[in-house]
Amino acid sequence: MPRILLAEDDESMRVYIGRALERAGYTVTSVDRGTAALPLVATGGFDLLLTDIVMPEMDGIELAQRAVALAPAMRVMFITGFAAVALNRGEGPTSNAKVLSKPFHLRDLVAEVDRLFELGATPA
Repeated sequence: MPRILLAEDDESMRVYIGRALERAGYTVTSVDRGTAALPLVATGGFDLLLTDIVMPEMDGIELAQRAVALAPAMRVMFITGFAAVALNRGEGPTSNAKVLSKPFHLRDLVAEVDRLFELGATPA
């Protein structure tokens, strides 16, 4: 089963998302900030980085760019509560990343993650 690294600074969101993905059969490792995620990415073994965009210390976009440089085959999915946040959709490591806007239902999140792996989407 795919391994997911979840970076979310809101503790309640982190817990709910982690539980929902674990119930769906995924292995989830959760951290509260991007700077805590990078050392884990460097160890390898994650198939998906699921990250909030707006976090302290390092935002999710910078995290994704650094993470994909360390693990090029890892997929990226962003979650955000700020609809105005726009990603540069040009070339680069996050150009194919999925963005899911908060609020979302946990089953929608799980469905998006399932689709990402079922379709064999091109890694970000």
